[in-house]
Amino acid sequence: MAARTGREFLAGLSKPRELWVGDDKVTDIASHPAFASAAETLAQIFDLQHQSRAVCLMPDPETGEPISVSHMIPRSIANLERRHACLQTIAEFTVGLMGRTPDYMNVTFAGFAGRADEWAVNGNERGAANLVAYQKFLARKDLALTHTIVHPTIDKAKGDVPEPGNDVALHKVADTAHGIVVRGARILATLAPFADEIAVYPAVPLLAGTDAYALSFCVPMDTPGLKFICRDSCATAPNRFDHPLSSRFDEQDAFVIFDDVEVPRDRVFINANLVAYNSVMATGWYPNIMQQTMIRAQTKLEFAYGLASRMAEAINDVSPATRQMLGEIWTYAEFARAAIHSAEVEAFEYGNGVWFPNGGPLAALRAALPSWFPRVGEIITLIGSHNLLAAPTEAQLNDPKLRPLIARYLRGAGTMNAEERVRIFRLAWDFVGSALASRNELYERFYLASGARNYQLAHALAPKDRSRRLVDELLGLKARDGHGQIEFEKKVMGLPQSPEEFPRK
Repeated sequence: MAARTGREFLAGLSKPRELWVGDDKVTDIASHPAFASAAETLAQIFDLQHQSRAVCLMPDPETGEPISVSHMIPRSIANLERRHACLQTIAEFTVGLMGRTPDYMNVTFAGFAGRADEWAVNGNERGAANLVAYQKFLARKDLALTHTIVHPTIDKAKGDVPEPGNDVALHKVADTAHGIVVRGARILATLAPFADEIAVYPAVPLLAGTDAYALSFCVPMDTPGLKFICRDSCATAPNRFDHPLSSRFDEQDAFVIFDDVEVPRDRVFINANLVAYNSVMATGWYPNIMQQTMIRAQTKLEFAYGLASRMAEAINDVSPATRQMLGEIWTYAEFARAAIHSAEVEAFEYGNGVWFPNGGPLAALRAALPSWFPRVGEIITLIGSHNLLAAPTEAQLNDPKLRPLIARYLRGAGTMNAEERVRIFRLAWDFVGSALASRNELYERFYLASGARNYQLAHALAPKDRSRRLVDELLGLKARDGHGQIEFEKKVMGLPQSPEEFPRK
């Protein structure tokens, strides 16, 4: 089977899974009120790849069947440019509000398979071969894949990774004739209700002596022992006038429990191999996946700029303060565009014939976004003011007695009628004031770790030679070897001791 249609995607959701939301143990994802609208949106994304097939589809390198361009293993700048066009098409469909559309994991596993040589370290050749085979399976079945990579927080004082003996974090408990048995929990599986399978792979490097926690694998969502506890739903009634965003884009998030789950041996990519676990994410993962994540972020920033501009036009707000705030949002969007462009045109081969963007510009952008997005929400709130709370519903507008009054008293500036003004401010409320808006702000604050941690990471890995040289030359000092300080900073961050800086050409 090649690239799926929306109908085929929805049919795949009929497989049973142990998943709870609110008071319900859900038996039918596609029809449940908490999930139906987002399921339909994702189905439309699967259809989109056929509607925009020249941009979104490519022939499988081995079978010739059409697969999503997001599965491409990039081997040139031209490949990255083609992938950019596909990823942007998908991001625009959700105006950047859905951070875990299936292309996210498609890009992730294409990068993993492209650098399978990194996964084969320390005797992990079989795991690397399993990963390559799985990536082909993922592309050819066109699955929706979710992932869970973070260990649950029980005692923050003990750090972000498990110590030996931790009974909460996901760990291996046994070998079987067919694979391994794993037990424990992880967070957070965004897109869980809509996924066909779930992936586990490394995040923060683990401590010595915690080999049992060094795992990577993929299993179907209906695997016995898998349990998903979803957060409260942010989905609203399917009325796009009243709820233009929350009626479509609640991708959901779930806490995942592995209650003695057996993972087939050919689905295991890292099997209690601490060296492999702590090294495979250190070089090419982030510049590869951040092409997708930053294109989504840029799209969301440009949408926010357009929304804020339309709000100002609706009430003819041309004050210096508002113009300054509009310029601020545009600046964020333009910085995002420039960082992505710089990273793509400075792409280079990372090894094994695989090309990824230059990581530096994307890492800088990644660190800034957790403060930019809340600020964008604040700006839209300030521009909207009380108008965000004075936007009638579609039913109120359609009331024959109310409509002429609304048309008179809630019209926009100039020639803008009341309905257009109402739709703009209802959209703004859904972007900054609804339950979905609150979830999305939290999501952006901690997307791929917090801004604070990403700034620390940027400092620890940033190339320092030129900066140090400029200071030393001005002061007339002998150049100093900063290797010891760099290693100390990396140790504090819990980073592996190589590479020493962002990969760059």
